[in-house]
Amino acid sequence: MSDLKDPRVLFAAERTLLAWNRTSLALIAFGFIIERAGLLLEVLAPEGTHALQANLSFWIGIVFIALGAYLSAYSARQYAVVLKTLNPDEFPPGYAAKWGLAVNRLVAALGVLLIAALIAGRIL
Repeated sequence: MSDLKDPRVLFAAERTLLAWNRTSLALIAFGFIIERAGLLLEVLAPEGTHALQANLSFWIGIVFIALGAYLSAYSARQYAVVLKTLNPDEFPPGYAAKWGLAVNRLVAALGVLLIAALIAGRIL
């Protein structure tokens, strides 16, 4: 439990959460680009050759998207733990500190949905 009674502690935790949010979004976007590059490799591959690189880029992209989704969910969990340790004096009046949690959880859920959509599109 924090005894500082200073809202800067909350704001520092929130800045850290937002930094993790940016990192997870970047990983998800990077994974999506890698996955889509595999489609380009398939199109550019000579006729009759098996594009191993396309298959490999698909799974590497999926791993990056999964890592981004996991980081988003885990950072939301860590932020929730920090919020529980703060005193009510450390929250400014009327400040909604839970929005960061909601955004990070939404990013994690959308990352999982993106993975499901990409895999379903690959199977079908």
